[in-house]
Amino acid sequence: MAPHLKGAGSTVKTEDRHVTMYVRLLNEGTDVTRPTEAVPLPNGLFKLLPTRDYDPGDEEWEFPPLSVVSGEFQKWSSGEILVAVKAKR
Repeated sequence: MAPHLKGAGSTVKTEDRHVTMYVRLLNEGTDVTRPTEAVPLPNGLFKLLPTRDYDPGDEEWEFPPLSVVSGEFQKWSSGEILVAVKAKR
């Protein structure tokens, strides 16, 4: 059986071992998030993967690619999404 991530009212299947996670972009002048892929790790952590067109000179992610982060499900107007909320130190 494939592992699942559960949020309030949602389930994210992780058969391919990647999930979509949203990362806040900094210095954009408004609240913006970027969807990217993340690898689920033990203890509710995730390793963020860069997008195919990731350019650190163009976008400043709150947590850069390859960061290990925790996530939380948040309700947005488009539905419930998994958001990176804290980097593991």
